[in-house]
Amino acid sequence: MKTKLPNASHCFVCGVENQAGLQLSFYINDDRQVESQVMIDEHFQGYPGVAHGGIVSTILDETLARAVMADDPNRFMFTGKLTTRYRKPTPVGQPLRAVGVVIRDRGRMAECASYLYDKHGELLAEAEGLMIDMPPEMAQPSSFEGMNWKVYPDPQPETDEQDADKEVEP
Repeated sequence: MKTKLPNASHCFVCGVENQAGLQLSFYINDDRQVESQVMIDEHFQGYPGVAHGGIVSTILDETLARAVMADDPNRFMFTGKLTTRYRKPTPVGQPLRAVGVVIRDRGRMAECASYLYDKHGELLAEAEGLMIDMPPEMAQPSSFEGMNWKVYPDPQPETDEQDADKEVEP
């Protein structure tokens, strides 16, 4: 069973109200890893049909940062170091899967890794990062006001019944 992690309202990666962002949702899987189903829109491409490397790195960065949230969804960390390896071109407009894991939690720092796979399970890119706890003065709940950090319900797929209930304009 997967447990959904909170999202923010306007974060570039997870912001559910950020129309210019990626709007990713993250879940804790049965192996205590964090994962997200990703579909990179065409407007994030570099070369035609290929995601820009900066977007790929952004997804990997957020995914490894989310890995520490498997044990505490309100543990905010920032990236102290990020090493990204691009294995293959990442396609736009196709389903992808991002996975994040904690390699070693050292208290106020954590070593994490993340992986981006295509729909066939082939590794496209991976990253390792050193995450550092937010300074106490920045990690106060009042510091995150306006962020709307909460678990937003997943959108429900429309069914044929719902489609039949909709009014059709002439």
